[in-house]
Amino acid sequence: MASAATSGHIQHVLVVGGGTAGWLTASHLAKKLRARSPDGVRVTLLESDNIPTIGVGEGTVPAIRQTLQYLGISETEFIRECDASFKQSIKFVDWVHNPVAGRSDYYHHVFDYPDTRRGDLTPYWLKQAGTGRSFVDAVSVQGLVCDRGLGPKNMTLPEYQGLTSYAYHLDAAKFARLLTRHAVEELGVRHLLGTVEQVRRSDDGDIAAVVTDRHGALEADLFVDCTGFASLLLGQSLDVPFIDRTDVLFADHALAAQVPYGQMDAPIPSYTISTAQESGWIWDIGLPERRGTGYVYSSAHTDHERAETVFRNYLGAAGENAEVRRIPMKIGYRDRFWERNCVAIGLSQGFVEPLEATGILVYDATAKMLADTFPANREVMSTVAAQFNRHVRYAWERVIEFIKLHYCISQRTDSDFWLDNRAAESIPEALREKLALWRCQPPSDYDFPSKMEIFNLPNYLYVLYGMDFVTSAAHISNRFADDDNALARFVEIEAGARQLCEQLPAHRELIRKIKQFGLQKI
Repeated sequence: MASAATSGHIQHVLVVGGGTAGWLTASHLAKKLRARSPDGVRVTLLESDNIPTIGVGEGTVPAIRQTLQYLGISETEFIRECDASFKQSIKFVDWVHNPVAGRSDYYHHVFDYPDTRRGDLTPYWLKQAGTGRSFVDAVSVQGLVCDRGLGPKNMTLPEYQGLTSYAYHLDAAKFARLLTRHAVEELGVRHLLGTVEQVRRSDDGDIAAVVTDRHGALEADLFVDCTGFASLLLGQSLDVPFIDRTDVLFADHALAAQVPYGQMDAPIPSYTISTAQESGWIWDIGLPERRGTGYVYSSAHTDHERAETVFRNYLGAAGENAEVRRIPMKIGYRDRFWERNCVAIGLSQGFVEPLEATGILVYDATAKMLADTFPANREVMSTVAAQFNRHVRYAWERVIEFIKLHYCISQRTDSDFWLDNRAAESIPEALREKLALWRCQPPSDYDFPSKMEIFNLPNYLYVLYGMDFVTSAAHISNRFADDDNALARFVEIEAGARQLCEQLPAHRELIRKIKQFGLQKI
């Protein structure tokens, strides 16, 4: 039996698996390939109603705004239906040094990129040209906005526009439901409920069909594997191996719990709080109605009972009656992400701890890439697949380097977990080379040459200098002699931050008004 796709034209895509990854993929494909049109590519999504989504991916990055707008989803509708709040930063608590009793140190990785139109201020901050400010406060207004508990916009701004850059915190299950409805009603995705019982291969090695309990055999020309860690199609049927990267990133388990606020109108932080612990870190995400929390930890450096003790100690009274779920995590990625006529998106493709909201970020980016580079016919599919595999592998390797950066430059010495993270053999060679370079000169755009850089120069700057990484300016200071202009700009940014804080509403109040009145359509 020959595969359906060998005839040439690709007429039908079957996305197997739902959740955020599945529905984002189906939405991107349906939008780009005009699934609603008679001459478009049909897009079907099959998901099981017996397999719950993991549902802890509650943080995003600013790229999600462009995706939601592109797909035609109202920001007001999104905020109302997904219990969403705004996210302007990740606040890293106790990552730099061992915590001191009664005091915590922190830094912000904000979403506003520094304004470099009049030159990069980083070298002047390294020279300490008259400023005692933290790096983020020296080059951005957003750290102060976050510390004041303010939102990124006011009610006069239309949907998806802000006075600062922002993303969202959201209820992952509600987000998947919103994407489902929008994909089916507005983008033309066919939605089927059923469980895969068998994956049927054709004589040429392609996937010919998935056999389901309710719909029999479902054929397609291209299959997208969104079946989570199980990877039913790419991993189990096509035997594409998984590359384990716990040699670099040790955290392989998470405990997750939803907890209430201590009082009804408690302030909602407009940032994710990431607090370092003895064997990992705890996330704390504020939604309007609850907090989403979790402890990401290394089972090689602690046991599960101790991990739960640490987590519940952090939660305090709020977590006394909380149901805590333990989630094992497969850290790494598939050796190939597109094999024959099957593409993996989501957990079936790869996963690392959610320190910088990497999950939805990578899945959205790769789903968009799949739609944008969709092969014209089966004959060129292998060429498109090879390019896709190169790009996605590069992206995952850079993501792993960036996450590792947070650990390997920490000065914490309170446990083997932190000491092992600083061991040279656990640091990827490319990252070791960059760190050696950056000790002598600050990073530049030329260190991030690819369009597939998931994290770019500003992201690295905020983390490096938020964590007290030392770059010597001794041999390059003579190249940056415009100290007076730099000092003036530092003062200008500080004044701009204070002025902006006078314009912005409290975060919870902003959410309340959006739910009540809605935002102006663009």
